Amino acid sequence: MSEPTSPFPTALEWEQRPQPQVWVIRPPRPRWWLHILLLAATFLSTLVVGARIYSNFALQQPAFSFNDESVPLFPVEWMWQAPARLMHGLSFSLTLMFILLAHEMGHYLCARRYHVYATPPFFIPFPSLIGTLGAFIRIKGPIPNRAALFDIGIAGPIAGFVPSCVAVLMGLSLSHPLMFGSAPLDNEPGFPLAFQLAARLLHLGVPVTSLSLHPVAVAGWVGMFATALNLLPGGQLDGGHILFSVFPKLHRWVSLAVVFALVPLAKYCWIGWLLWAVVLWLTSQHPPIPSRPGISTARKWCAVLAIAMLGLAFTPTPITGDSGREKWPEIRDGSRDMLHGLRDRVRHLLPRK
Repeated sequence: MSEPTSPFPTALEWEQRPQPQVWVIRPPRPRWWLHILLLAATFLSTLVVGARIYSNFALQQPAFSFNDESVPLFPVEWMWQAPARLMHGLSFSLTLMFILLAHEMGHYLCARRYHVYATPPFFIPFPSLIGTLGAFIRIKGPIPNRAALFDIGIAGPIAGFVPSCVAVLMGLSLSHPLMFGSAPLDNEPGFPLAFQLAARLLHLGVPVTSLSLHPVAVAGWVGMFATALNLLPGGQLDGGHILFSVFPKLHRWVSLAVVFALVPLAKYCWIGWLLWAVVLWLTSQHPPIPSRPGISTARKWCAVLAIAMLGLAFTPTPITGDSGREKWPEIRDGSRDMLHGLRDRVRHLLPRK
């Protein structure tokens, strides 16, 4: 038998052919100081808000009650007068921070498993009803296949949903009825199906809307709300990644369908859905992922689990009294006053003839 031809070039061929250069790009080192700074700032902002929520709970008022005009939405001066009040915000802050961290670490650790470079979580402090705008990670490496995209996308919602359920059960068991004669609020939270099921499981005997929520229950409500937002099936949200990994050809059309569905919800239920409709519309084109290999049957059943989590955590009206019909007159009048003020300022600056 003759000598088989070697698949590798000879030494002479190596010298004659120019070889391509391979560049190994190392991922940048995380800026840990920035992550720690944002984490500390978010912990402080949620601590302040948590103290305000605990004060309402102690007075048997709704969680987001602002009947006491001396205590504002983000009560920094109220905290400064008695710094010991901050300790009352620990239950809300620690619970919420753990839920957000669990969600993002689910993504992060799963990305590391597939050798996909991702940043540590960025927390976003913000002086709002809950003291934060959540947290996120940035995936900067290519995702190798649809199975990896599915696992990375669903790991976060599962990791955040489980402690949210625990917080809802524990928080509702610690909650008590509202003070007799408490006036209904314009900004009451809307409760998803998970709260209704937890109330039945605990045999509370009163509707969830008649409870003064413990701060842990409020943190569980925020966790449910964040899970529902992330599982919206479209764009580059977690639900969009799951959808693309299962049905890549349907991703863009389902994303646009969700956008059109959110517009009437913004008008009749909660005006904030309009912002998420814009986000989904801008990110309706998903980055390409290798179509082969596909995903397993077990992952398809996990996609059904994601739909179940969305159904348990979603509520059309997260905050009552904030629908587009109710807020549009305020937005219209505010915009008109702003335009009139700008016109008067421009006229004042123009030279007079």
